[in-house]
Amino acid sequence: MPDIYQVLIPALLAFVGTLWIHPKILKIAIMKNLVDNPDARKLQRRPIPVMGGIAVYFGVLIGMCSSQTMFNSPNAFMLIAGMLIMLYIGTIDDIINLTPTFRFFVEILVVAWLMYINRASIDCFWGLWDTDTISHWISIPLTIFACVGIINAINLIDGVNGLSSGFCFMASALFAAMFYYSGNIVMLTIAVSAAGAIVPFFLHNVFGYKTRMFIGDGGTLFIGTMMSMFVISTLRSGSLSGAFVQEGMGLIPFTLSVLSIPVFDTLRVMSSRIMKGKSPFNPDKTHLHHMFIDLGFSHAGTTVTILSLNFLVVAAWFLSYKLGASIDMQLYIVLALSITFTILLYNFAKRQINKGGRGLKMLRRIAKAVSFEKKGYWEHVENLIDRL
Repeated sequence: MPDIYQVLIPALLAFVGTLWIHPKILKIAIMKNLVDNPDARKLQRRPIPVMGGIAVYFGVLIGMCSSQTMFNSPNAFMLIAGMLIMLYIGTIDDIINLTPTFRFFVEILVVAWLMYINRASIDCFWGLWDTDTISHWISIPLTIFACVGIINAINLIDGVNGLSSGFCFMASALFAAMFYYSGNIVMLTIAVSAAGAIVPFFLHNVFGYKTRMFIGDGGTLFIGTMMSMFVISTLRSGSLSGAFVQEGMGLIPFTLSVLSIPVFDTLRVMSSRIMKGKSPFNPDKTHLHHMFIDLGFSHAGTTVTILSLNFLVVAAWFLSYKLGASIDMQLYIVLALSITFTILLYNFAKRQINKGGRGLKMLRRIAKAVSFEKKGYWEHVENLIDRL
C-alpha cells in the first residue's frame, strides 16, 4: 500500500498550483474577451470567462510532476501529452466553435493513440457473466466506444455551476481510493492530483462572483480523457486493481457506478435526439440539469442533487458487494438505479411540469430546500472566495 505522503503531496501541490494560476488565467481571459456569452440555451445571465480548464490542467501537471514515480513512467507522460491535445482542441472550440464531427474524430485518434502507446484496453470483464479476458477484436472497438463516450459525457454535463468539476472531483477521489488500495502508484498520483487541482476551481466556479470561470470544453475534454484512462487502467487484464479486488467485487459495476449519471444521461439525450431525427450532437435543453433548473432548483442545488444521486449509485454498488451479491447482480443494481435516476426521473419530472400535479409541488419544495444561493450566508462566502 502506498505511503500516505504519496497521496497528500501531489494533491496539495495540485491544489496550490490551480489556486495560484487561477487569477492570472482569469485576468487574461477578461482582457482578451475569452468569455462564454449567454444565449437561449445557456443558463448564465452574464458573460463568464471560459478558460478554467487551463488552470486545472496546470494544477494537475504540478501535482503529477511532484512524484518521482511519474518520471519513471513513460506512459504517464504520454497521458499528459494526450490530455494536452484535448485541452488544446477544447480551448480552440471554446473560442471559434469547431464542428462536432472534427472533435469526435480527434477524440477517437487520441484514445486510439493512448491505447497503442500503453498497450492497454478494456480487455477483461473480471468475472462478469463468468467472463475474464476477451478478444482484441472485441476489446479495441469496445474501449474506443467507451472512452469516447466518457469524454463526451463529461463534456455534456457541464451545464450548471460546479456540476462537471464537482463530479470529476468525486470520480477522481473514488478512483484514487481504488488505486491506493491496489498499490497503483502512477494512477493514484494522477487521480489525487486531479482531485486536488479541481478544488480551487470548484470553489471559484460555485461561490465566486468576480472570480468565476467556466471550465470550458478544454477542461471537460482533457478531464474526460483522464477519466477514460482511469477506466482502462482498472479494467485492463493484469491491472493492479484486478489483482487487489477481493472475491466477488465487480470492477465493471464499480466503474459504471462512478460514471453512472453522466453516462446514462448522455445515452438518454443522444438516443432521444436520434429518435427525433436530429444529430446526437445537436445541442438542446434536455439534460438532467436542465430539468432540475426548470423545477426551480438553483445551480448549487442542482449540482448537490445530481452528485448525491450519483453517490447513491456508488453506495448501492458497495453495499451490494458487501452483502455478498454476485458480480452480475451488482451490475444489474447499478443499471437499475442509473436508469431510475436519469431516464425515469427525467420523464416523471417532465410530466409533472406539464401537468402541474402533486408531484410538482413536492419537487419544488425540495428545490426550495436546496437553493443554497438564497441563504443569508451565501454573499459572505462569495466575498471570501473572491478574495482568494
